[in-house]
Amino acid sequence: MLSKANIPTLGMWETPFYFYDLDLLDRTLSACKQALDRYGYSAHFALKANAESRILDRIREAGFGADCVSGNEVALALRHQFEPQKIVFAGVGKSDREIRIALDAGIFSFNCESIPEMEVIAALAASMGTTARIALRINPDVDAHTHHYISTGKKENKFGISPWMFEDALTIIRNNPSLVLIGLHFHIGSQITDLSVFGTLCKRVNELQQWFVDRGMQLPHLNLGGGLGINYQNPELAPIPDFTTWFEQVHQHLQPLPGQQIHFEPGRSIVAQCGHLITRVLYIKEGLESRFMILDAGMNDLIRPALYQARHRIENISAQLRNATQDECLSYEVVGPVCESSDLWENSALLPKTLRGDLIAIHSAGAYGQVMGMRYNQRDLAPAHYSDEL
Repeated sequence: MLSKANIPTLGMWETPFYFYDLDLLDRTLSACKQALDRYGYSAHFALKANAESRILDRIREAGFGADCVSGNEVALALRHQFEPQKIVFAGVGKSDREIRIALDAGIFSFNCESIPEMEVIAALAASMGTTARIALRINPDVDAHTHHYISTGKKENKFGISPWMFEDALTIIRNNPSLVLIGLHFHIGSQITDLSVFGTLCKRVNELQQWFVDRGMQLPHLNLGGGLGINYQNPELAPIPDFTTWFEQVHQHLQPLPGQQIHFEPGRSIVAQCGHLITRVLYIKEGLESRFMILDAGMNDLIRPALYQARHRIENISAQLRNATQDECLSYEVVGPVCESSDLWENSALLPKTLRGDLIAIHSAGAYGQVMGMRYNQRDLAPAHYSDEL
């Protein structure tokens, strides 16, 4: 995953830090764009996955829009020169301040998630003498077969407008000239690895969209969200996710309206594999039943393992320089320095014999890693370094 020749240079930077492979990012963006262009689809990058300035600039330059879930993300997209007509704003709890920011900017669409939200956006837009383009985020009750914390499309989830709310939604739209309905929005979850789920979603979208068509609604846009998963266990086998199959599933099963523009919101699939959390071994501690490898990176730097019980591939990159063999591998409980028992990277990682000071790479950390960093225990935030700095 990381070039052996680059390891000495990585060791010159203070750990922990995030290291981004810009060449892989560019190749991933190109692969996604090529798969989108095959069918004339559009995409907005989910800023919640990664908000690093250099990453965002590259994504914008590749022609992607921005998918935002807060007013600050809208402001960040604007600072990075994403065109307002390529910015969408979702989220179940948009504040009045955030809505005004987006209205002032003239963004492409608010993805509305409830009846009360629609009423507030209508009132704020009217008070500002403007109109708000909206898409109704529909809860289709489709199981994404993913972790329950990142499932967003089932009827028990907090996200979206359910079918029994449709009549009320149309009444609000018809009674408020400050609202302009431009389409429907769907997003059923994240880290989806069973790609047939997208076909199932499309069949449900066909049914739900017809309800609006039967009532004379014009729907020039359809947003199917994101969710494409990546290979966390063996990232070197699939450094670029399978965008082709994702969009083929949609093309095969979706029945778009004439001239309808189809949008997506990839996040993790764009940036996850290009990012690595680089950390250093502080201590090897021999316990009664476990051999602990204590790192200087913890759950404050990458919270996914503590929050989701997620697992990332862990590699001792210093051992590469010592030409360690598989015969020298030992089992380690890999932990961080934070005062929480949940600060655990892996409870039985088989790694080459490891020494104090060795560099450890935690792979596939480009999404929901640095952007979720926090200062718990008053720890410093891990900075970013890039492959073109080597």
